[in-house]
Amino acid sequence: MVHTKKGRYLFTSESVSEGHPDKVCDQVSDGILDAIYAQDPYGRVAIETLVKDNRVVVAGEVTTKAAINFEQVVRNIVKGIGYTPDTGFDGDTCDVLVFIREQSPDISQGVTEGEGLFKEQGAGDQGLMFGYATNETPELMPLPIMLAHKILLKLRELRRDGTLPYLRPDAKSQVTIEYDEGKPLRVDTVVVSTQHKDSATHEEITGRKIIVDTYGGHGSHGGGAFSGKDPTKVDRSAAYAARYIAKNIVASGLADKCEVQLAYAIGVAEPVSILVHCFGTNRVDEDVISQLIRKHFPVKPADIITKLDLRRPIYRKTASYGHFGRNDSDFTWERTDKAVMLAQEAQKLHALHKPEHVGSEVPLDAQ
Repeated sequence: MVHTKKGRYLFTSESVSEGHPDKVCDQVSDGILDAIYAQDPYGRVAIETLVKDNRVVVAGEVTTKAAINFEQVVRNIVKGIGYTPDTGFDGDTCDVLVFIREQSPDISQGVTEGEGLFKEQGAGDQGLMFGYATNETPELMPLPIMLAHKILLKLRELRRDGTLPYLRPDAKSQVTIEYDEGKPLRVDTVVVSTQHKDSATHEEITGRKIIVDTYGGHGSHGGGAFSGKDPTKVDRSAAYAARYIAKNIVASGLADKCEVQLAYAIGVAEPVSILVHCFGTNRVDEDVISQLIRKHFPVKPADIITKLDLRRPIYRKTASYGHFGRNDSDFTWERTDKAVMLAQEAQKLHALHKPEHVGSEVPLDAQ
């Protein structure tokens, strides 16, 4: 059953800054991944980070030829975020504990091309991943999460250039948008809170702002976090691929909203399923869109990594202010390079039709 939200309604999304404890953890995990990829782009990384008071704990599995000073990487990241001794947490004095071992040989066999039961590189884990796009902003992202991110990016700018010298790195924003007939009408409420001089100490936290990282509550989420995982882990790479697919479908005009689900079994290259849901806004049958996806987009782990050029040290900057909707050439999954081709192919197939839902009938995708 398709749930719809007619008339006017409010939708709220939040964002957190680079200094939020969750994001400190994510940046440390992704900073370690970047340090490894700078030397060894075929390294295997699965890292978790925990921050408590003036202590950072890093744990996980790494298999690499790179020589990494993990402690120094951690200290540089904490200092780069902007923490100083008067905050009670800083890169020079914090305790850094590292618990890292090599990746499980069973998992390694499943994701190494030519090993295991299948010749192709398999998925590094089982699971399901979602990508989403909507035409309500130029970035093809939901408006509430985009505004929440941009508020904190401006706050970071004012903190770093000295305009607001009393600010500290930890901040949160929350934006509520009133929608009318499925379209953003106005900003209803904005809430911004920030750490400042003489503020409280850190909470214990391990880095799991998965809704902030994605679409702010719009669409679905498979539950897997991104940071600290190399792209053989489909939690990350397939989520990027799903966004790439959904964004190109919306950019092509085939739908106003699109959600793509990819699901995998560990060690197997082909997805066990591909699902497209356009909330009734599609101008082409969803079965046809699914065929176009299989024909024109990478969905096997090795193909995703190659197409999106994911074996690069690009991940620390994804760890704060969202993985999607970013205007940065390193975010290759944000390209719309297949949009024109998709529109042309749909026309050739004579597959275009009017959308099922428009205006007040557009389903509320968060339900």
